[in-house]
Amino acid sequence: MSPETATAVSQRATQLEASLQKIIRGADDVLRFALVSIFARGHLLIEGVPGVGKTTLGQALARAIDCSFQRVQFTSDMLPSDVLGISIYSAIEQQFEFKRGPVFTNVLLADEINRTTPKTQSALLEAMNEGQVTVDARSYPLPQPFLVIATQNPVEHHGTYPLPESQLDRFLMRVRMGYPEGDAEREILRSQAGTAQLENLQPVLTGADVLEMQQAVTEVRVDESLVSYTLKIVRKTRQSEHLSLGVSPRGAQMLYRAAQASAFLDGRNFCTPEDFKPLVIPVFAHRVAVNSLYSSTLKKSEQTEQVVRDILESVPVPV
Repeated sequence: MSPETATAVSQRATQLEASLQKIIRGADDVLRFALVSIFARGHLLIEGVPGVGKTTLGQALARAIDCSFQRVQFTSDMLPSDVLGISIYSAIEQQFEFKRGPVFTNVLLADEINRTTPKTQSALLEAMNEGQVTVDARSYPLPQPFLVIATQNPVEHHGTYPLPESQLDRFLMRVRMGYPEGDAEREILRSQAGTAQLENLQPVLTGADVLEMQQAVTEVRVDESLVSYTLKIVRKTRQSEHLSLGVSPRGAQMLYRAAQASAFLDGRNFCTPEDFKPLVIPVFAHRVAVNSLYSSTLKKSEQTEQVVRDILESVPVPV
C-alpha cells in the first residue's frame, strides 16, 4: 500500500469513524476496537450492563458499511440449530432443504452469549474461525465480511455459562463498555431517539470496500523490533508465576493483525509501538488464566488484566 493510498483510505476510515461517533456517544474506545476488529477479520466480545449501547453499536456499524445485521438473544433453552439453521424435508421437492439461521449475516450481535449452554456456544466456533457453517456434513460459506459482536453482562451471573478458553480465544478482543462519562450522557439525553438517528445513518462504505481494506491491512509493514516486543510480552505471560496459562501463538498473531489494522485506520502503511501497546490488554487478557494461588480481591477478568498490565509495563518499548 503506497503512502498515497494510505492517505486516501485514512480519509474514508476517518469519515466512517466520525459517522459512527454521532450515534455511539461516550464510547470512542469501544468504537475504535470494533473497527479494528472488522478490518483485522476478527470478532469482538463486549462486557457491559444493559442499556449502554452495545446493540446500537452493531446496528450502526452494519448500516455504515451497508451490510446485513442480525441480533440473537441467547437463552438457556436455545439449540445450535437456532443459530446455524436446520435441514427441513420438503414434500414438494422430495428432498431436504437447508433453512439458514441468523448467523448468515455480515454483522451478528450475539447478545448475552454466556446465557446459553456450551453446546450452543460452541456452534459459533466454526463460523468465527472458518467463515462457514457445517450442517449434516455439508458446508455453507458465510457472507463476507463477517463480524461477531458478542455481549455478556458482568454483573448478573445467575443461570450463566462462562465461556470456555477455546471460545474466548476466537475473539480478537475483549473490552468493557461502561456508562458514558461527562457531557456524553447529556448529549445522549439531548439528542434525538437512537432509532431515528439509526434510520438517518447513511452508508459510508460498502461490504466490498471492507473486503479490500481487510486485504490492505495485511500489507501494513511491521518492523522486526515490534515482533520481538510482542514475543517478549508473550513469553513473560507463559513464565509468570501469577498465570497458569500464557498467551498462545494464535494470541500473538491476533495482536500482530490488530496492530496492522490500527495503523491502517490511522492512514499509515507501517506500525509503531503505539499501535501495539494499547491493544495488548484487550487482545491478551482473555487468553490467559490466573493461577489459583494468586490471591486478589479483584474479579477474575480484572485479575488477568492487572497481571497482563504489569507484564506490559515491565517490557521496554522499542524506539
